[in-house]
Amino acid sequence: MAFAEALSDDGSLTGRGAPVLRGAVCGAMTAIGGLGHTLPFLIPNFNIALVVAGCVVALELGIISYIRHRFMDTPWLSAAFQVVVGGVLVFIAGIIIGSS
Repeated sequence: MAFAEALSDDGSLTGRGAPVLRGAVCGAMTAIGGLGHTLPFLIPNFNIALVVAGCVVALELGIISYIRHRFMDTPWLSAAFQVVVGGVLVFIAGIIIGSS
C-alpha cells in the first residue's frame, strides 16, 4: 500500500504532498489497521475476540468515512456508503479465499 501510494504521483499533479510522506502515512495506517484486526484474537474466548474485532473494524470504517468526508469533500452518506461497500467486498473476498 505505501509503495503504491508513493509511486502514484510526485504530488505536483494532485497537490497531495510528497510521495515519501504519503507512503509513510499510508503504510503506518495499514499496519495499525492490520494490528487492530488481529490483536483481539489474543483473547482466549473466540466469540468475544470476534465481537471485539468486529467493533474495531466498524470503528475503522467510521474513521475512514470521516476522513473522506472531512479532507476529500465527499458528502457524509456517500463516504460512508463507499467505505462500507468496500468493506463488504473485502469481507466477501476473505470468505471466498478462506473457503478454497
